Amino acid sequence: MCLDQSRPVTARPQERRAGIDPGLHRVVCGTILQVTSRPAATQHLSDLAWLRRVRDRIDRDYEQPLDVEALARGAHMSAGHLSRQFRLAYGESPYSYLMTRRIERAMALLRRGDLSVTEVCFAVGCSSLGTFSTRFTELVGVSPSSYQRDEARTTAGMPPCVAKQVTRPIRHRGAPIAERQSA
Repeated sequence: MCLDQSRPVTARPQERRAGIDPGLHRVVCGTILQVTSRPAATQHLSDLAWLRRVRDRIDRDYEQPLDVEALARGAHMSAGHLSRQFRLAYGESPYSYLMTRRIERAMALLRRGDLSVTEVCFAVGCSSLGTFSTRFTELVGVSPSSYQRDEARTTAGMPPCVAKQVTRPIRHRGAPIAERQSA
């Protein structure tokens, strides 16, 4: 179907039944020119909404075994696209964000003092004590056992909301950054 460019674009009855909008899809002699399902700005906003859902899922399910592929499937994106877009939006990869959430929770559990480091490791969703200790040391600057021994008393008497803000993990400047794509 070739639309004559010299006359106004109006939908023919068969085009209306088929859901074709000639104002959006211009067909010239069988060649489709620049057909997109959505404008770029709309797609960007949609991606941001999906990224927010991914971040919320990480915040909610941090103790579950999460990997980038599963998160990407839930966001209807490829794993590579999710990782790139997440890093652009939040400044770190999904894996790094997940580990930060896990370490935040581990810090709170270690300050409480009623669980061992190993129990805390598994309670926050880490499957390896070695990886947990390495990431903890990278983010906090001290080992989990040192943190539990020395830092438990520093937040005594502080409201939990203040203690969380004061003890928020920030990557230790001297430690190397190890990035991975699965948890």
